[in-house]
Amino acid sequence: MGATDFRAAAQSRTRTGQGRVMAVRKLVLAAALSLALAGTAVANDGIGSVSAGGILFGKTDAVAMKKEVLSVSTDLIKVEYEFLNESAKDVEETIFFPLPEYAAGYHGSPTYYGQPQQFTVDVDGKRKDYKTTFVAKLDSNDVTARLRQLGLSDAQIAYFPSHTPFDRKVAPLTAAQSKIMIGEGLLAQLYDEEWVPAWTVKVIYLWQQKFPAGKVVRVRHQYAPFVAAGPGASYLGDGNAFEKKYCGDQAFYKTWNRLAAKQGESGFVNAVWVSYILTTGNTWKNGIEDFTLNLIKGKPDELISLCFPGTFTKINPTTLQVKLRNFHPKQDLDVYFGNVEGTVSHDGVAPQIRP
Repeated sequence: MGATDFRAAAQSRTRTGQGRVMAVRKLVLAAALSLALAGTAVANDGIGSVSAGGILFGKTDAVAMKKEVLSVSTDLIKVEYEFLNESAKDVEETIFFPLPEYAAGYHGSPTYYGQPQQFTVDVDGKRKDYKTTFVAKLDSNDVTARLRQLGLSDAQIAYFPSHTPFDRKVAPLTAAQSKIMIGEGLLAQLYDEEWVPAWTVKVIYLWQQKFPAGKVVRVRHQYAPFVAAGPGASYLGDGNAFEKKYCGDQAFYKTWNRLAAKQGESGFVNAVWVSYILTTGNTWKNGIEDFTLNLIKGKPDELISLCFPGTFTKINPTTLQVKLRNFHPKQDLDVYFGNVEGTVSHDGVAPQIRP
């Protein structure tokens, strides 16, 4: 395919996510800054339930996702669903929309924390209210209950007092809290001086949704995505990691190198990464029966590269589209937008926890 398009591929890869800080280890600047270069994502709606142990993702045998149209650009993500309850009885489910994990203790970039801007949910054309919760994890362990047991507020768990990127005051930890948390590995040392949280935070939107028997329910989300932008996003490294995640073809690399050469020694190609979690679509009855992905450029000569099954079609100078039937996503979506104009910045906003 042309370098301004992409190579579609269904190969597996390891996602780049928010790094974890090891318990009672020194959090060095290099490690912290590496978080700023990691891609972030939001997800398809999923079926689940709430238990004493937290949120459990499940699968429905009654409600089918008949259609999904996902439109992705550097400025906006819009997703439109059509669900059908194929059973003989009305069904009410807890719907989850999980956000990416972010490090609670240090933020090397303003784009990897909290909640995305301008997130909305509409059901059958009407605005839907939703609740917000979160989970704090140390490695793979849920430490939310323990942090609350130690007296931390939601704000103290969701973003750290001294390094919060948000314009709001957060009470500092007490000396007694800090001593216990250091002993339990809940805090890690920054710059050989300060102790900061070692946990990550995942914010989750949820709401109750009724699916009447035999009736189509239409759900729509729209929001400004988290993005990774700047020199870190533009650097392709030795090509191996990029190839694994974005499947660049020869035409892509040829065009990228030509653009980089124009920048002289800097070799800078302005780029943005946008990610989206697709695999939660498998929680519906038959996966995604009718799936459409639209990739929307800001200008016709932008580069796009990604790993994805199917054959894409250019439907206009700035939109590439693929359609799949009976789609059961095996991996999530990572899209590289290169040769973009200006600086794209969609900062996160402070989590508004609404239990």
